[in-house]
Amino acid sequence: MDDLTALVLRALEEDIGAGDVTTVAMVPEQARGRALITQKAPGSIYGLEAAERTFLALDGEARVERLVAEGLWREHGGEVIAVQGRAAALLSAERTAINFLAHLSGVATMAARASAAVQGTAARVLDTRKTTPGLRALEKQAVAAGGAVNHRFGLFDAILIKENHIAAAGGIAEAIARARAAAPELAGTLEVEVRDEQEIAEALDAGAPRLLLDNMDEDQLRAAVAQVAGRAQLEASGGVSLQTLGAIARTGVEWISMGALTHSAPALDLSLTLEILP
Repeated sequence: MDDLTALVLRALEEDIGAGDVTTVAMVPEQARGRALITQKAPGSIYGLEAAERTFLALDGEARVERLVAEGLWREHGGEVIAVQGRAAALLSAERTAINFLAHLSGVATMAARASAAVQGTAARVLDTRKTTPGLRALEKQAVAAGGAVNHRFGLFDAILIKENHIAAAGGIAEAIARARAAAPELAGTLEVEVRDEQEIAEALDAGAPRLLLDNMDEDQLRAAVAQVAGRAQLEASGGVSLQTLGAIARTGVEWISMGALTHSAPALDLSLTLEILP
C-alpha cells in the first residue's frame, strides 16, 4: 500500500468510523448515482488523485472522470471531477474527497497568487516546512502545481543553519565548518540565517553559498543585496504576505520563502451534487 492510499484510508476511517448512519438510512444499497464536484471560486485545482482514490476506496468499480487539468488557473471556476458508482459510497466519500481537494487546491491557488505577485522580477517564491503534519508531500506538490518552488522537504535533505544552531556551535564560522564536516554531500545546499551586516560578513567569509535574510525590512534587504554583491544567493524570510511579496522581490533577492503558502492557504470553495441514476 502506498502512502497516499494509506492516508486516504485513515481519513475515511476518521470520518466514517463504524458506519455512515445517515446515508445507510436514506440510500438503498443498490442505488447508483453520479457525483459532480464544482469549483465555485477563482483558483487552481490540485488533489484530483487524492479525491479519486477516496471514491475508489469505497467503491472499487466507480468510474472517475477528471474534468480539469491540475494547476490550471480558472477565474470563473467550473466542473472539476465526476464520479459514477454506488450512490451510498459517493455520499460517504464526499466530505473526505472534498477536504483533500479543497485544501490542496487552496495551497495551489495561494502559490499561483504568490508567483503572480513577483512576476517581472528575478525572485522566486519558496515554500517552507510549515506544513500540516502528514500532508507535507501533498502540500508541496500543490505548491509546485501552483507555480511556486519547493524548498527542502525536511531536515534530512539540505543544511539550513539557523540562529539556535549558531548559538549551539559557538558562532557562524564554526557552525558552517561542523555542517560541512558532518554532511559533505549536502555542502552545496548549505544556507545560513543572518540578521545584520556583521553576520552577513561572517557567513560570506566562511564561504556560505546561500544566506537567509531573517525578518529584514526593504531597506535592509537592499543593503544586504549590495553588500553580498553576488557572492551568495539571498533568501528573504519572515512575515511575508501576498501584499508584501512584490516589494520584497524588487529589492534584488533571488528567493522569498513564504510559510503562508501552506499554513494559511484558504480552502478553495468546492461543492458536490449527487444525481440518483435510474
